[in-house]
Amino acid sequence: MQPCNLPAPLQPGDRLRVIAPSGALREFANFDRGVERWKSRGYQLEFSSGFDSQWGYFAGNDAERRNQVLEALADSECRGILCARGGWGAARLFEEGAWSPEDSKWLVGFSDITTLLVSWAKKGISGVHGPLLTTLSLEPEWSQNRLFDWVEGRSIQPLQGKGWIGGQNCGVLLPLNLAVATNLLGTPLQPDFSGTILAIEDVGEAPYRIDRMLTQWRLAGILQQVKGVALGRFSRCEPNPQIPSFSLEEVLYDRLADLGIPIVADLPFGHDGVNAALPVGVVAELDGDRGTLSIIRPST
Repeated sequence: MQPCNLPAPLQPGDRLRVIAPSGALREFANFDRGVERWKSRGYQLEFSSGFDSQWGYFAGNDAERRNQVLEALADSECRGILCARGGWGAARLFEEGAWSPEDSKWLVGFSDITTLLVSWAKKGISGVHGPLLTTLSLEPEWSQNRLFDWVEGRSIQPLQGKGWIGGQNCGVLLPLNLAVATNLLGTPLQPDFSGTILAIEDVGEAPYRIDRMLTQWRLAGILQQVKGVALGRFSRCEPNPQIPSFSLEEVLYDRLADLGIPIVADLPFGHDGVNAALPVGVVAELDGDRGTLSIIRPST
């Protein structure tokens, strides 16, 4: 995978579009606090028509949600797109064909937004795997500032985790939700994983399902292409105590440790806790000896 281009740094006064391309909004109090946090930085937020709609578990039907994205992309005054929440549904928006920005716009989100972030990266545009509007206010101040620092053109500090397999490698950072990314394999949305630092997280998946997903990645030859694996938080992934099982850590180690590449675990990103912003498609260094993930901001 080739490094992506960063959109121009955001500045106070810029217009940002709010979209809900996946699940229906359920946490309006946290959503409102997230909106106010962006506004407090001086940004103008434009709410896409239907962002608060509901169709089953979706934020509107496929055509309505697709239209939210397309309107944001077509808005020449829009400098960035903020996703309300994750859930499920973004992949359905591509059944009628792929699309992408005609000019570089920031995209911020994670979880199901993985699909949109990948679509941006395939067109050479970097987005941010980071807090949604429903989760931003729950982040500690340093994590909120990390997001704003990156999109406003400043460098960000390395993340500290726990080194599992030593060594250092540089590669193009590809942060993903594991389950969402697994469902993109073998589709036109599958990214190029060669030479990447793969950063993965997930929520609500039993250890045997994590095993099944990573085994699929191995059988597809994908994990053999990456230069390092950065493991974020795998929340609510504990085994059922009534059923014999490996622990989550045992599964991750078993499926990854023999790849011969640096592996760092316990990094602060993912669901149900600190979700430090990770830019998509930029060069990063993974240091398995120090247990760090460092982002290398491109020179302008």
